[in-house]
Amino acid sequence: MNKQSPHEPKPFEHIELAMGTGFSFHGRSSLSDSDTSIILNQACAILHEADRIFSLYKPESPLSRLARGETSVAECPPVVNQIWDACEAWEKVTDGWFSAFTPQHTFDPSGIVKTWAAKRAAEYVAEQGIIDFTLNAGGDVLISDGATEAVDWRMGISKPVSIAADGAGVLTVVDLSDTAFRAMATSGSAERGSHIWDPKFGGLIAADDKPERLVQVSVIARDLVTADVWATAAFAEGERAVEHLNRVAEAGRAETGTRTIEALFVYADGQLAATDGFVHLFAKAD
Repeated sequence: MNKQSPHEPKPFEHIELAMGTGFSFHGRSSLSDSDTSIILNQACAILHEADRIFSLYKPESPLSRLARGETSVAECPPVVNQIWDACEAWEKVTDGWFSAFTPQHTFDPSGIVKTWAAKRAAEYVAEQGIIDFTLNAGGDVLISDGATEAVDWRMGISKPVSIAADGAGVLTVVDLSDTAFRAMATSGSAERGSHIWDPKFGGLIAADDKPERLVQVSVIARDLVTADVWATAAFAEGERAVEHLNRVAEAGRAETGTRTIEALFVYADGQLAATDGFVHLFAKAD
């Protein structure tokens, strides 16, 4: 595509429905309106292609056919094998608390595909010269390195209730400016009820009101897929995940010089817990 010469950055917004949720790009572009629109539509084509391949709600998708035993991984598009390998790698990294295999032993990578596709779409946008934006992928958020507005670096964590509930709203706000973090993902039972399975003991994790039951986990990381996978894994592991993610964060510090992950946990009785470094991420009042 022959892009027109850059000019003064102009704000843009693009909302796309794909993969059963909404994807929202917000930012500023120095390209022409037409070039910006073309780039965003091409980025969204990445989302729709991922849906075409991986949706288990589309009977003729390669993954649906794989689940029914009508095809093999080798016969699927090569990206299926890539995601299969990525899921196996994440299962090892999370000590088995993330798994793409259901209790019925079918391959369901929905716990990673949405944010994997969103990450690819965001990378495409940046490669095409739009570097000042955020992407909200169904509630999971990615900030580009070039985001210029202070508000872009602030993320709200919702209360662990349905957005349609009377008590819905923002639980707290984090500010990722001046940090290495660029992404946040949340797992919980507020919107979808019991939908995360226990990869070690089988069955869906109950969405009950026992005080010690986790109802929401929000994970902040450099990478959107990392945040998403660990949010799912932590929710599956339960209250022991606080200590687990602290160990992961400290291992990251030993390797990179800074903690690589932080998380906020919400329990059924309203109590909160967090990894050791999360307190430094709370947004300060203006």
